[in-house]
Amino acid sequence: MSENSPDLEDDTGTYDSGLPGFLGTIDVFISKLEAVMLAAGVLLMALNTCANVISRFLLQQSMFFTGEVNRILIILITFAGIGYAARHGRHIRMSAIFDALPVMGRKVLMIIIALFTSAVMFFLAYYSYEYIVTLAGRGRILPALGFEVWIIYVWAPIGFTITGIQYLLTAIKNFRSPDVFLSTSVRDGYADTESEV
Repeated sequence: MSENSPDLEDDTGTYDSGLPGFLGTIDVFISKLEAVMLAAGVLLMALNTCANVISRFLLQQSMFFTGEVNRILIILITFAGIGYAARHGRHIRMSAIFDALPVMGRKVLMIIIALFTSAVMFFLAYYSYEYIVTLAGRGRILPALGFEVWIIYVWAPIGFTITGIQYLLTAIKNFRSPDVFLSTSVRDGYADTESEV
């Protein structure tokens, strides 16, 4: 990692949240879990799609469950991905006003943004949980795989909760640190890519 890089990953790609004790342990555990879920989801979707193409080509018949499996994997990747993006400061943001502020102004604004976004994520987690309870009460079944529909949406409240925790940890990190952080592992600023060449 170069001195100018805002990211806190080391040269081996090991994630370090920089948070002390129990908070840091939780953050690193969630980071590893998200990485495994995203990698497994993308690989399984690619394998499932390729197997379906081969089946159609060789047997002139699609695998009947491919669409449902890919639907489940897309939901998994989407909701695991929002926490991952928050952890690495990769969400889209409008930064014209933010970048024009002095350091203390950016720090205060980042704490407000992180706390507000965390509250919104927990709100969405609650309502997605309520939606799952409603679906479970209806007893709908996936036609090809044969299990209840609500099971595939479990990733929504989990993803929203993990993202809410991530933004809450970002607010805590900004309270504790003299620097401004976009996430627990990404400092505010731009990497100087020209000096690294």
